[in-house]
Amino acid sequence: MADAIPTLSTALKRYPTTQALLAGELTSPNFHFDFHEIEPIHDAFKPMAREQRFDVSEMAVFTFLQAYCFKKPIVMLPVVLASRFQHGCIVYNTDFHKELTPAMLVGKKVGVRAYTQTTGAWVRNILSQEHGLDLESVEWTIFEGAHLAEYQEPSFVQRAPAGTKLLPMLMSGQVDAGILGNDLPDDPKIRAVIPDAAKAGRAWHDKTGLLPINHLLCVKRDLLRFRPDLVRELYGLFKQSKEAAPLAPGAIDMRPLGWDAVAPSLDLAVQLAYEQKIIPERYSVEELFAEARAVLGDA
Repeated sequence: MADAIPTLSTALKRYPTTQALLAGELTSPNFHFDFHEIEPIHDAFKPMAREQRFDVSEMAVFTFLQAYCFKKPIVMLPVVLASRFQHGCIVYNTDFHKELTPAMLVGKKVGVRAYTQTTGAWVRNILSQEHGLDLESVEWTIFEGAHLAEYQEPSFVQRAPAGTKLLPMLMSGQVDAGILGNDLPDDPKIRAVIPDAAKAGRAWHDKTGLLPINHLLCVKRDLLRFRPDLVRELYGLFKQSKEAAPLAPGAIDMRPLGWDAVAPSLDLAVQLAYEQKIIPERYSVEELFAEARAVLGDA
């Protein structure tokens, strides 16, 4: 009797580069997808990191780095699923501050969903590296812990009262500024702390050639070890799905794929994760990709 075709439980958000997969336009004769479109997608990261609930999962880059640190059986593939320029993600409420610039954040209370949240880490890097802000001079207020239970936040990070949420606290003036991503409110009284945020983000990219990576693709280590053929085919399908959504002329590729395209930006993510006490040591990109590279070759 022939073996049954395996089904891969897959947590994935719908992007232009994943649309062909989620729409069933790209399939394999060797395995089936069981897609879980979890909204918000970050709710998939904790169960994947802690208990490997999915065979294949989108995952925040800093969640993966902590999973790697705590030896979770997860392997990262060189597939960026989400990234964005983060300069506009730290905002303030003009009802309570007529102006709030990065230099004015010293001693202020800044809210972020979790200290290890990817958007928060990129924003802190911007404040530190581009504006010279001492990150420990800010009162960081978080609303939930890390995706990895083993992690303990630095001493300068405080937990908000139980049951409170970031956006209502920003709107009521209980925090001076907040770091928000897809949940940024469309409200004229909410303004970016960093002046000309969109222009600043593009200027940073033009200068460095790098991207602030948010989410990458990960698989269970057992899948990589015992069915490397499926992982190779999986990678090929994600590549085809990306090719099915070509970039507009002159657009920046915010979702690169492949070792060389991903490595420089990932290296910066590792550096700032170490500097911000999210991971205890600075891993090399070669180390992080070693298992996947042994299977995928020169992807």
